[in-house]
Amino acid sequence: MKKHYSLLKVLFLLLGLAFGFQGYSQGITVSGRVTDANDGQTIPGVTILVQNTSTGTITDIDGKYSLNVDPGATLIFSFVGYNTQEIAVGNQTKINVVLVSSVTELEEAVIIGYGAVKKSDATGSVAVVSSKDFNRGAITSAQELLAGKATGVVITSNGGAPGASSTIRIRGGSSLNSSNDPLIVIDGVAIDNTGISGSANILSTINPNDIESFTVLKDASATAIYGSRASNGVILITTKRGTSAGSKKLKISYNGNISMNTIPSTLEVLSGDEFRELATDLKNRGFSGLNDKALSRLGSENTDWQSEIYESSITQDHNLSIYGNLKSLPYRVSLGYTDQDGIVRLTNMKRTTAAVSLNPTLLNNHLKIDFNIKGSQEKHQFADGGAVGSSVAFDPTQPVLNGNTRFGGYFTWANLSDTLANGQMDPNGNPNPIGVSNPVALLEQTENNSTVNRSIGNMQFDYKVHFLPELRAILNLGYDYSSSEGINNAPETAAFTFRDGIGRYVDYTQDKKMELLDFYFNYVKELSSLSSKVDLTAGYSWQHFQREGTSWTRTFQGNIDNDSLRYTDYINENFLVSFFGRLNYSLMDKYLLTVTMRNDGSSRFSEENRWGLFPAVAFAWKMNNEGFLTNYEKLTDLKLRLGWGVTGQQDIGDNYYPYQAIYQIADPTAYYQFGDQWIPTLRPNRYDKNIKWETTTTYNIGFDYGFFNNRVTGAIDAYVRQTEDLIANIPIASGTNFSNFLTTNVGSLENRGIEFMIDVKPIVTKDVSWNIGYNISYNKNEITKLLLTDDPEFTGVAVGGISGGVGNFIQRHSIGSAANSFYVFQQVYDVNGMPIEGLYIDRSGEGGNVAGNDENKYLYEKPAPDVVMGLSSTFRYKNFDAMVSARVNLGNYVYNNVASDRAVYSSLYNQSGFFNNLPTQVNNTKFNNPQYWSDFYVENASFFRLDNISVGYNVNKLFTEKLDARFSFTVQNAFIITKYNGLDPEVSGGIDNNIYPRARTFVLGVNVNF
Repeated sequence: MKKHYSLLKVLFLLLGLAFGFQGYSQGITVSGRVTDANDGQTIPGVTILVQNTSTGTITDIDGKYSLNVDPGATLIFSFVGYNTQEIAVGNQTKINVVLVSSVTELEEAVIIGYGAVKKSDATGSVAVVSSKDFNRGAITSAQELLAGKATGVVITSNGGAPGASSTIRIRGGSSLNSSNDPLIVIDGVAIDNTGISGSANILSTINPNDIESFTVLKDASATAIYGSRASNGVILITTKRGTSAGSKKLKISYNGNISMNTIPSTLEVLSGDEFRELATDLKNRGFSGLNDKALSRLGSENTDWQSEIYESSITQDHNLSIYGNLKSLPYRVSLGYTDQDGIVRLTNMKRTTAAVSLNPTLLNNHLKIDFNIKGSQEKHQFADGGAVGSSVAFDPTQPVLNGNTRFGGYFTWANLSDTLANGQMDPNGNPNPIGVSNPVALLEQTENNSTVNRSIGNMQFDYKVHFLPELRAILNLGYDYSSSEGINNAPETAAFTFRDGIGRYVDYTQDKKMELLDFYFNYVKELSSLSSKVDLTAGYSWQHFQREGTSWTRTFQGNIDNDSLRYTDYINENFLVSFFGRLNYSLMDKYLLTVTMRNDGSSRFSEENRWGLFPAVAFAWKMNNEGFLTNYEKLTDLKLRLGWGVTGQQDIGDNYYPYQAIYQIADPTAYYQFGDQWIPTLRPNRYDKNIKWETTTTYNIGFDYGFFNNRVTGAIDAYVRQTEDLIANIPIASGTNFSNFLTTNVGSLENRGIEFMIDVKPIVTKDVSWNIGYNISYNKNEITKLLLTDDPEFTGVAVGGISGGVGNFIQRHSIGSAANSFYVFQQVYDVNGMPIEGLYIDRSGEGGNVAGNDENKYLYEKPAPDVVMGLSSTFRYKNFDAMVSARVNLGNYVYNNVASDRAVYSSLYNQSGFFNNLPTQVNNTKFNNPQYWSDFYVENASFFRLDNISVGYNVNKLFTEKLDARFSFTVQNAFIITKYNGLDPEVSGGIDNNIYPRARTFVLGVNVNF
């Protein structure tokens, strides 16, 4: 609500200054402070008038005032949006006043595409999450602020590495092979959603401390104004700005924290003693390949390899902002620095950010300018991607170091033929090419780091036409530039890259840019004779995307003399040109109509298919304004919303020219040798000259409600999203179109769902307030078509690669099922409920070798949850506050690839001469061989996660009158309840391949304002 008042505050303050209020020259001096009854915050710009005079003053930026008055005077305290109070002075010299808001939340402005409307006038499905609702603590990525706070929004972290990205889904995925990511718009700039080399997280370069609010546009009636980039929803991010208060004082705010990151748990594997005992037992039972010679290669250690790579770490985060109002120029400048060490040793992210916001108003309030620029630099130090998996699989009987002189001293499995005279393994022998790598060596011998620079900015001119004040012309010029450079090297002494003494060398750069021009008109007219209001917007948008990069890699071509550095470079670009319009019509403040149209042209498609038209219509009925409901005093708000709209999709990843025949240089494995020269070949890429827009049609019905003067508010929505001309990779006959897969328009997909949100304020007083928020969302995803022609033999498109060899896939895109459904055999269990190795149900009825017949596989569960819930509670008592937030996922399943690949006896020893550790689950299943396609490993990964517990205390007048502070303690990722047997049930994509664990974090924070 304060955001809504900011402009009102500055206008009222300027009026107050213009009146030139004067105090009495005699009498007594009365002083005090004016605060908000809702949250106790001070209110700058409050007008204090002596009754029946023109004498008065205004509160300063800290809400303080001082006035010389006659003892018999009465003071009138007033401010736009608050109820006026009258107080007799008498003999009082200190008068503190608490003002009660007269503006309801329904009158707050909600940002939508290319404009804003009152919350009560919104016709689409829109969710707003403001800074007071954010998750707290050591927040290093903007997505973490939003997790669990909005219905229909599922945010899944892609692991716990410093600066890790997150997968965001709004109302499920609408595509199979195109992007399912929502459009992100930051201060009016629709950014490039694809990551850059060296930093996969598109929002990690934005300082979370600079963010004021998120607005989530979910249905097509709300998103269609963004056309082809909005089929997966839109997230509008508004950053903080300068104060609109009339005081010329600048304000300085420091927000900092230091946190300890710990690993919540590790995977249960065999200890060294347990491993030796099991190996001996299997040898005695005649297990294939295990004999005395093999056992002689066991060590005598008890090495906990997970403890060797994990450690508690420290993160520090510092943010300084300076803001105020200088001669009617609101300004804000901020600096931020984050230094985050990961819980995997030697991983780190350092980020430096800066932001400037200037928002002057010129030409007698006819011209408003918004200037925003944000810059950041990230420095990443990554772990080798195999270190986490190796820590689970490496032989626990071996030491970290064994004194070899060839591989940096790190224990390394040598070839079986490399033995000493006593028959023991030669520590300096050639490394076994398929043996598991020493996880400590993977960390300490890898140099994998990157530097990423990024700047996002825009300048918007909003001109209210002098001769027609109802008409505004808006020009928005924006950009999103980023560049990166990085290396991924390992020395020739690294056994894990050993190949005739050659190490690993990778050097890369990448530059990306997005340029934006929006120009549109907005006309708003009150038609009092018709009890109507018209809000019309029409405009043009142009966007240019470009990506270019280089890489140097060492190529192995038979012997060290022929090895060389391979150089590659590329440049791609695409354009979007759009025309758009929107009509908002209000009749009698009861009936609302929104009509939207956008026509997009994309250079990704041929001229015949380049343009796509995306319409939307929404209707809303403010039922509480009808006469038959006016007697229901407890009913504050009741609004029906109906919406229909079409959005498009043209984001096909890095495929900028899917309709053209493009050739590229082949990989080194496809070089031809002519004499002593290796000559690269040109490889044609697959293409479809008729590929066109993927379109998503959304139907939405919803209700907004409010009771007891909006002490209870919320919304309920039901929706259907139907995607047609689905862009997908489908199998085609080998030898056609240069590939046996083709990206083309082949099918359709549907999402159906229900969302419910409620916000309750049980207690609202000056000293005590309590707020409870709860949301729940249900979504069902189904592929309804996936072929160009009907084929009854078609079982779907295989996706989701797993261990066990090339071509092993565990998931299917299949008609009638959810995307990425697991495709597995149905396990048979014994009387004790334990799986029987190799025994599956004969679902085909054909008998014979059940496991050898894919017709016995079936589609079983899927990674996406059926139900997602978010719960938060905020309590304040005077200067003390506490906040708790939690999330629940129900019906999501994960394939435990770690257990399916490792929790079998055959994984213990490889006959080429090395041992692997096993998860303790093998003691229960007692499987001899991998059962990759058993539904036993598709585990229920439903969970309850307590994301955030935070307590804080506010100290006013710390050391000085002008210094306020807040001290806080927060626990993030406090605990999780789940049946899943892996490290973490929250796995993006649904296949657990040893992800980087999420840390449990303990945070001490301080916020100082002066």
